[in-house]
Amino acid sequence: MNVDDILGSYRILGKLGEGGMGEVYRARDTKLNRDVALKILPDAFASDPDRLARFTREAQTLASLNHSNIAHIHGLEEAGGVRALVMELVDGEDLSQKLEGLRAQGTGLPLDEALPIAKQIAEALEAAHEQGIVHRDLKPANVKVRPDGMVKVLDFGLAKALDPTAGSSPNVSLSPTLTSPAMMTGVGMILGTAAYMAPEQAKGRAVDKRADIWAFGVVVHEMLTGRRLFDAEDMSETLAAVLTRDVSLATLPTAIPPRLRALLRDCLVRDPRQRLRDIGDARIALEQIIAGAPDTVLSPAPAATAVVAARQRWLPWVIAVAALGAAAVALWAPWRAERPIERPLVRLDVDLGADVSLRAPSQDGSSVVISPDGTRLLYASGTPAKLFIRRLDQPKAVELPGTEGASSAFFSPDGLWVGFFAGRGANKISVEGGAIVPLGDTAPFRGASWEADGTVVVGVGQGLLRISAAGGSQSITEVGDGELWLLQPQVLPGGRAILFEADYPGDVDKTTVQVLTLPGRQKKTVLRGGASPRYVETPDGAGYLLYVNKTTLFAVPFDLKTLEVRGTAVPLVNDVAAESLIGVGQFDVSRTGTFIYRRASGGSGGLTTLQWVDPAGRREPLRADPGTYLYPRLSPDGKRMALTVIGRRGMDVWTYDLQRDTMTRLTFSENNNRPIWSPDGRYIVFATPGAGLFQVRADGGSQPQALTQGKELTNPIPTSFAPDGKRLAYSQVVPPGISQLWTVPLEERDGQLKAGTPELLPTSSNGSASAAAFSPDGHWVAYQSTESGASEIYVRAFPPPASGQGSRWQISNSGGQDPRWSRSGQELLYRAGDEIMATSYTSNSGTFVAEKPRVWLNRFSGTNGGTSWDLAPDGRRVAVVTPVESADASKTEHEVVFLLNFFDELRRKVPLGR
Repeated sequence: MNVDDILGSYRILGKLGEGGMGEVYRARDTKLNRDVALKILPDAFASDPDRLARFTREAQTLASLNHSNIAHIHGLEEAGGVRALVMELVDGEDLSQKLEGLRAQGTGLPLDEALPIAKQIAEALEAAHEQGIVHRDLKPANVKVRPDGMVKVLDFGLAKALDPTAGSSPNVSLSPTLTSPAMMTGVGMILGTAAYMAPEQAKGRAVDKRADIWAFGVVVHEMLTGRRLFDAEDMSETLAAVLTRDVSLATLPTAIPPRLRALLRDCLVRDPRQRLRDIGDARIALEQIIAGAPDTVLSPAPAATAVVAARQRWLPWVIAVAALGAAAVALWAPWRAERPIERPLVRLDVDLGADVSLRAPSQDGSSVVISPDGTRLLYASGTPAKLFIRRLDQPKAVELPGTEGASSAFFSPDGLWVGFFAGRGANKISVEGGAIVPLGDTAPFRGASWEADGTVVVGVGQGLLRISAAGGSQSITEVGDGELWLLQPQVLPGGRAILFEADYPGDVDKTTVQVLTLPGRQKKTVLRGGASPRYVETPDGAGYLLYVNKTTLFAVPFDLKTLEVRGTAVPLVNDVAAESLIGVGQFDVSRTGTFIYRRASGGSGGLTTLQWVDPAGRREPLRADPGTYLYPRLSPDGKRMALTVIGRRGMDVWTYDLQRDTMTRLTFSENNNRPIWSPDGRYIVFATPGAGLFQVRADGGSQPQALTQGKELTNPIPTSFAPDGKRLAYSQVVPPGISQLWTVPLEERDGQLKAGTPELLPTSSNGSASAAAFSPDGHWVAYQSTESGASEIYVRAFPPPASGQGSRWQISNSGGQDPRWSRSGQELLYRAGDEIMATSYTSNSGTFVAEKPRVWLNRFSGTNGGTSWDLAPDGRRVAVVTPVESADASKTEHEVVFLLNFFDELRRKVPLGR
């Protein structure tokens, strides 16, 4: 096939390679806007019914594998007589490429790099073996190592379900690497790559999972030494070496731990009956080595040639040791009783029910949390979101009444109360239901923690607030230089410090985990490159800091006295759902050691696409290439779009030409977002948090220039130009975290906009107001406000009367955000949960009359709280930022993963630093 050829819904982008089972191409999935690998069956195979059946069985076998360390199969495609497997495309270099460079230097991988790779390979094989599937062609070329360290085992193309009725007759598949006619004759067919074959495999005999264990040992040996264990000039000599040459571990580096040396010896026993029988045992051994467990070697597998003699020599000692062991039981029992019993990690994937729709990952925190005693589950679900609580010994969840619009839900330390943000601020409600108790007014907060005395510490973006149990709030710290938001606080045990995240949007590696000491209020950086920090303490008093980086959960020992990490962070879970902008993770953990999390819905790493969506739900791609896009705004003529793009260095403003499908970058200072167009389409105004509002020519003909500046503009959000271009509306958060509406007069001088003195736009004195939008005639302003207790849409006359606020009309009746006026008709649109609502209106003589809102678009699929969409100038469709999701994304809306005995896993995997 050639570049740009079409196979079904896939466009060929280039050739990746080929093997005995077919050619492999990189292709573009035009339906889901993602790149995939297409493994195409050769014409000779397609005309052979047996081979075609084998190809189909391969696809069915692969489809049964679902593990983070195994490259997934997405489906089968057939068009024009061409058949192909559609497989996950894994970026990064394969292990053979990594080892090739080391081989020239005569060295292997460092131990701290080789061990995590080996452990992930073992985990992949373990998952396959548990389903009765053998790989049969494990080798470095079939192991991809992504840039983030994640390992993917590729090409289970030789794997098949074990057939217990096969008897002694080998029932094997053709090798993708050994396909010469000489190798395909005789009673048994040889499969696999010669240098990594198990001896029984090289003889053409039927094989089982122990062949993979041999290959695993060969691969790990090569990683550690940088040299192939069996290396000869041609294939026949290599096979002879596999069958006859003694396995020597003498070339292993002297620094290799004895436990690891013994593991390799057990994997590389020539007789499969004496070989390590379960790859899970290898995985456990590797975990213990990584965790720094005492290097004690137990029960090594004997070499096949010495089994009988060894048994005769061991027998007297076995009897003696047994006698000594029996005599020592009484002395050992009291000591054993004082040591904690380590229990195995137990994973449960729990479906909360098809009627549950957990909200998308957001900056507010995890949408599902567990009570401190591990007996209750709390989550937000539905439209608008409501809180539900479920006792884990009960079959159904119970709605907590009065919690519509709730977010940032969390438990009190005693587990008797639930705190949450809704309406105008912080609230609490008993876990048994009852009246809502207001705690205080504040802006929507991003994470909260309850102190023992009832005080609540919340993150409101620009700082941390303390809300007293008696009422009233107080700022306890604010963002520092280079920081944008402070969020996800946790009051540490003893109340002497607060743990929190200091954020840098778009680059989680720059995000820091900090502590604020009390009462001195000194900030101290704990580590870099982490989000959603959480301190946990195991029953034996060991403290650990948990955090996420992208979708991986890490743990590192943490000293509560010195407020410092000790030792090296260890990855524990690699599929935790996380919000794409600032990396807030969807997980929680109880004091009893139950860890819960939501799975990441896909391997896209937060990538999004741009699409048109009309009221009938029809979708049309706008931007083919995935990226991390936010805040799209269409130009007045509808031919261009301004949007925020998150890259490696942060956030910047770009324009997208819809007709030419080209992108133009306008800013280069790492932290610019929320662009809006001037009515004539010549200027774009955007926000730089901590600095103010800025302007730039939309054609890129000028450098960004300041429009408004000042310390009071810590996080302004521009939202709308008046239709004559002479006034700009924006929102600004003021202490203690309340959002206000402002407008500023504008005029054009010397080729740029000049701003006058900002003026407060009067709204209700209760709650926060934001997202102001001027009507097409400029006489009205629509905005969202929490003055009624929930976020609703209101309309006011503009300019406001000199006497004060004037009349205002409530438009929405069940929640509303992000209003948009139709420029082509008398309609006002807004978002309500996962729907876009519309209301028709008439206005005259200072009176505004709106009809009952109706659903304009059901199951709206935007991101980032409803700001990532815009209405086309013709009013017939919306431009939407849509996540690139995997096929199982719908399941993650109502699934939660439980990890039981999580503290035991911490002790096993994360060595305590000194």
